[in-house]
Amino acid sequence: MKQSQMLIPTLKEVPADAEIKSHQLLVRAGYIRQIASGIYSFLPIGRRVLRKVEDIVREEMEKIGAHEMMMAALQPSELWKESGRWSTYGPELMRLHDRHEREFALGATHEEVITSIVRDEVKSYKRLPLKVFQIQNKFRDEKRPRFGLLRGREFLMKDAYSFNESFESLDESYNQMFQAYSAIFKRLGLNFRAVIADSGQMGGKDTHEFMVLSDVGEDVIAYSDTSDYAANIEMAEVVMTYEKSQDAPKQMEKVSTPDQKTMQDVADYLGHGLEAGLKSIMFKVDDRYVMVITRGDHEVNDIKLKNLYSADIVELASEERTKELLGTGFGSLGPVGVGEEIEVVADHAVEALVNVSCGANEAGYHFVNVTPEKDFKVNQYADLRFIKEGDPSPDGQGHIQFARGIEVGHVFKLGTFYAENMNANYLDDQGKAQTMVMGSYGIGVSRTVAAIVEQYNDERGITWPAHIAPFQVHLLSLNPKKEEQKQLADQLYDQLKSAGIEVLYDDRKERAGVKFADSDLFGIPLRLTVGKRAGEGIVEMKERASGEQSEVDQSEVLSTVSEWFRQ
Repeated sequence: MKQSQMLIPTLKEVPADAEIKSHQLLVRAGYIRQIASGIYSFLPIGRRVLRKVEDIVREEMEKIGAHEMMMAALQPSELWKESGRWSTYGPELMRLHDRHEREFALGATHEEVITSIVRDEVKSYKRLPLKVFQIQNKFRDEKRPRFGLLRGREFLMKDAYSFNESFESLDESYNQMFQAYSAIFKRLGLNFRAVIADSGQMGGKDTHEFMVLSDVGEDVIAYSDTSDYAANIEMAEVVMTYEKSQDAPKQMEKVSTPDQKTMQDVADYLGHGLEAGLKSIMFKVDDRYVMVITRGDHEVNDIKLKNLYSADIVELASEERTKELLGTGFGSLGPVGVGEEIEVVADHAVEALVNVSCGANEAGYHFVNVTPEKDFKVNQYADLRFIKEGDPSPDGQGHIQFARGIEVGHVFKLGTFYAENMNANYLDDQGKAQTMVMGSYGIGVSRTVAAIVEQYNDERGITWPAHIAPFQVHLLSLNPKKEEQKQLADQLYDQLKSAGIEVLYDDRKERAGVKFADSDLFGIPLRLTVGKRAGEGIVEMKERASGEQSEVDQSEVLSTVSEWFRQ
């Protein structure tokens, strides 16, 4: 491709709203342009990269027998109401009405659509297992789109679905997808981890996220310092054992704590550490109100609370509703004297405590010398806190460390959730109706492009892995006005193209400094520069990632370039 004929608008300055490297570089190098908040267009060289990532995804999906299709992005609300997600998915689902006032949603995901298709078309066990996938734009009304392609309102996604006869068969499909995803991200050259995760709004159980390690990642990964264990921090199990304090319980006492707003304020005022106080937080769990108690130095994990109750929705109770129930706001909450209409659940660490402090459900007052079960009742104890660095690893090997990650893929065992709600059945070998068992598997394709840039860049621009770059070679003619330079560059361009090498030919009438700067920004793996020694048939070759340079005779350029890519 001749650069003078392509739409590749580069920028010298970093866009004001671009906070992270991938956003900055993809915009500056002319790969993407923002159309609205969280909505981007891929320009020609950006589309080339996107297509190469898609091709790797397709190849690995086809290796495990998944077949590509394309589903409608505009989905009738009736399907979502069948599954029950129309009322539970949340404001991220983009909803609209047509001219006849019928309700639709723009596809955030396609479980409902594919389930409706398969239930109507697949009736026999002989057609199972079945695996299909698509690569399509998805739409989610993110509250705060940010970080360029990492959190957008429209994005390109590969979603796949498996339909199986049994949970054992689902395990096989899930493992195939898991291995395919691992192969995809390895081929893309990414440093990633597969971590235990929460299924969230997708439903189902047993799920893993594929996380690209990056300091700009919005997710925290808990991993063992001596084993392969890794989990999303929300799902990491706490396996610590707590020894019961041997102190004799004292008489509970109510004390004044004026103007003490936070746990740390109260602990300092009362002269004890955070671990000697109780943290009490009110949640609305579906239609019930639950008070969750943790040690003062621990944080409540609402995902664990949701899973404890198998709830659809878990949210903090409003302060207004909390005052109606307990007579006080958030700063003075505690479990002492709580009525039966509110369930009290506590983290395992609380069970070992003796003579601690807690809110007195009266503004400006706390109780001291409080002991669980003596001074208040707990409906049940469970693992309800976030794991901390230094805690024992749940697999029994080593201790927990934290890292940040960008989620690029997610695999779910959905089970029968959608099939039961939407009547997706098949006839087994005895002619009896059985419920299909499903899996769902997604890769954020456009997000993966950004994740690659986060791991492959330097102070000058992007440093693409060779097989993902928009072109293999960037050919520069420094002064096309000089006949010997233009002639040699033209010859090399034709030779490289004829050999099947993807080459971007910078034939523009620009200063050499501009061409070099743009070339570094683009991140094309190999640069060939035709300059002052063109009359001697000498070409400069430079590797983008390493910066290594050499001079090559024009007669050896093709063989040298071909060998470089073979290696």
